[in-house]
Amino acid sequence: MKFSLLFAFTLISSPLMAEKVGPWDLDALKSTVPSMKWVQQTQPVHSLTYAGEKYKGHDTEVFAFYASPITLGEAKPGTKFPGVVLIHGGGGTAFVEWAHLWAKRGYAAIAMDLGGMRPPDPVYDEKTKAPVGHQSDAKFRTPLPNAGPGQGAGEKFDSIGGDTSDDWPFHAAAGVIRAHNLLRSFPEVDPDHTAVTGISWGGYTTCLVASLDDRFKAAVPVYGCGFLHEGESVQKPSIDKLGDRKAEWVKEYDPGSLLPRCRVPIFFVNGTNDVHYVLDSYMKSFNVVPGEKQMRIEVNMPHGHPPGWAPKEIGLFIDSKCRDGAPLPFPGEPAIKGDSIKLSCQATTTLKKAELHYTTDTGLRSKRAWKSLPATIHANTVTAPIPPAEANTWYISITDERDAMVTTEVFLR
Repeated sequence: MKFSLLFAFTLISSPLMAEKVGPWDLDALKSTVPSMKWVQQTQPVHSLTYAGEKYKGHDTEVFAFYASPITLGEAKPGTKFPGVVLIHGGGGTAFVEWAHLWAKRGYAAIAMDLGGMRPPDPVYDEKTKAPVGHQSDAKFRTPLPNAGPGQGAGEKFDSIGGDTSDDWPFHAAAGVIRAHNLLRSFPEVDPDHTAVTGISWGGYTTCLVASLDDRFKAAVPVYGCGFLHEGESVQKPSIDKLGDRKAEWVKEYDPGSLLPRCRVPIFFVNGTNDVHYVLDSYMKSFNVVPGEKQMRIEVNMPHGHPPGWAPKEIGLFIDSKCRDGAPLPFPGEPAIKGDSIKLSCQATTTLKKAELHYTTDTGLRSKRAWKSLPATIHANTVTAPIPPAEANTWYISITDERDAMVTTEVFLR
């Protein structure tokens, strides 16, 4: 049954029953604005701490950067903006340049550290007032006095079982929802138009949060997905080592178990050869989402924080949900017609390019070479060549006049 795993750990909300999913009490989480204090409000990007979940019996705090067109001096107080929550990946932290980037786009942005650390104070270019250099190097971070769990394998996997307060996935998702509550409480933020995006482990967390917090209007997980206990995922060995606790971790914390309840419009972004979040697991994650979903798969997309926030389609997708921006093209289902593949594509922009991408290689997906062939576009109908008989994985990309690319689902033989 499609939702049997979901029902195994989800309590459906009712007037007499609090909404609880796995270890998260969503009624309590979504209804409380965490206490906070400003650390610095004199620079273009401000910094703050806010209250997190209890960890091993003690209160915790989370560090975050906050920026908006007002903090950048580009808008007057009293103006309202859509909001965005930014979730770093493994080994990452709150990135000041990421918050600054979204503030320049016209958003109020909060970027938190989910590993109990505080990055160094940012440095700005005197002329542009933009952050300069890579300011978030791990060796310059300092632990918070009241830190939650770190982001190592022990906290992400080995802590499963017993008390959930020492589980990093529990803290990470709760910390993001708390940041969302805080962001929505700021007077310059339009609370009805907020989005979330995350990179790598932040993409993993985005999948969790989009499945837990339906107040978001858009979610963009970059690289991250579920079904990490299967296939070639680099996380699989850590999950396998859990032994008889493996099933519990998968049920509680693998996004594949939660995404069936996702109702937030979601845009999956990944590369063909990503070693951390492999295409077959990625497609399984995409397929279990019952609501609105789109995809962007780039041949050999590099893995990292700057490459993960670089694609312009992330901003365009969120704009389309939070600022009435033109939507991304929406490809239909490809169908074989004679000696070609055809699909229609909904678009309010002009389509200018389409390609078939495929691989005939076997072995590790992260090592496979890909080939691309041009397709034609006529009246928003794409005609592509049929991939060779020996092709085992293929998809079609479509690019519009903004150079915004979307793709069909990835088909695996």
